[in-house]
Amino acid sequence: MKQATPPNNQSNTSSLSYRDAGVDIDAGDRLVENIKPFAKRTMRPEVLSGIGGFGGLVEISKKFREPVLVSGTDGVGTKLKLAFELNRHDTVGIDLVAMSVNDILVQGAEPLFFLDYFACGKLDVDAATEVIKGIASGCEQSGCALIGGETAEMPGMYPEGEYDLAGFAVGVVEKSKIITGNDIKPGDVVLGLASNGAHSNGYSLVRKIIERSHPDLNAKFDGERTLADCIMAPTRLYVKPLLTLIETLTVKGMAHITGGGITENVPRVLPQNVVADIDSKSWQMPKLFEWLREQGNVAALEMYRTFNCGIGMVVIVSQADAGNAISQLRAAGEKVWQIGQIRARKGDEHQAQVR
Repeated sequence: MKQATPPNNQSNTSSLSYRDAGVDIDAGDRLVENIKPFAKRTMRPEVLSGIGGFGGLVEISKKFREPVLVSGTDGVGTKLKLAFELNRHDTVGIDLVAMSVNDILVQGAEPLFFLDYFACGKLDVDAATEVIKGIASGCEQSGCALIGGETAEMPGMYPEGEYDLAGFAVGVVEKSKIITGNDIKPGDVVLGLASNGAHSNGYSLVRKIIERSHPDLNAKFDGERTLADCIMAPTRLYVKPLLTLIETLTVKGMAHITGGGITENVPRVLPQNVVADIDSKSWQMPKLFEWLREQGNVAALEMYRTFNCGIGMVVIVSQADAGNAISQLRAAGEKVWQIGQIRARKGDEHQAQVR
């Protein structure tokens, strides 16, 4: 009897490895070893186990009598596309941390720990190390422990040289000190803290404007900084100065100016019966935003509902505390302005009016 010939895909079968399928376990191990020294610098006394285990163990400090956990998660968005094009991977990790810790900060939470998720098609250990060094730097600047994360190498899921990021932050606040915005009333003062640039929002429009105007991103743009420097400047971390401020006076509300800009984020912290009147002339819009407005022919309202326009965090305090708050924040190195006031709402008008 003639022996049947096996199908082509079964003949001369050779042993396959995970690396043959596109996943390099050794590269992942090298990345973990590369980042351990940076993660170690972020440790807090509450951390019981950090990077390397299946889960990070963190206890809650005994200084809290009624601790409430506050969590947040975010990514960096399409700013990553510019990081790939410019081969700049050292700041997007800071962006990742800032987007989450600044969010939980607005409720009065002290960031406790952070985890990251780094996904790619093929792991570039050097680029990934730069990204996670940035994550560790952001954690260190905000007093937040980097206790772990996930590196996912998934062949075919992402174009060569690209990756995606997500971050997860958990903080803690005393139950009696949660900042809700409920006590905001007419006459209160709106303070604006300067941003570093566009932070991590509006980059789909930023990229569209670049595509239309074809600028030289490496040309000097603002002093010694190039346009690329200004566009890729990392999101500012407001954690330490604002936690200190919260301890010294009553902060009634805070708004992190992210997607939706000033007009859509400030109302998130306001009671329904009030409006924040914002005076756009009270601060100087940074050159980057002027350039975006001119090159994209972007309407004023669209600017304020897309970008932070130079104000990365809004803080609302009483009129009596405003002067002290401004002095403290400036002493801590923040640029801060009184940018508006709270007044009674008329009908169903929008709760943030930029004039």
